[in-house]
Amino acid sequence: MEIKVLGPGCANCHKLEELVKIALKELGIDAKVEKVSEIQEIMKYTMSTPGLVVNGKLKHSGKPLPDINKVKLLLKESA
Repeated sequence: MEIKVLGPGCANCHKLEELVKIALKELGIDAKVEKVSEIQEIMKYTMSTPGLVVNGKLKHSGKPLPDINKVKLLLKESA
């Protein structure tokens, strides 16, 4: 599983990255988490950050941030 967290480095982007890491650990899923902060790369998926891309598909973008249960659901759907 390949996961990208999209964002320029704001607090919400960091929070989403932490939620993803916690969810992966709790679900027992081994996955690579990549932080993408380059605007051109982010715009390939969305104009709203933070964004969550799983296996090349946009799963979440913008605010409000998903809670931990929503993040787990998005990851399980793609596992």
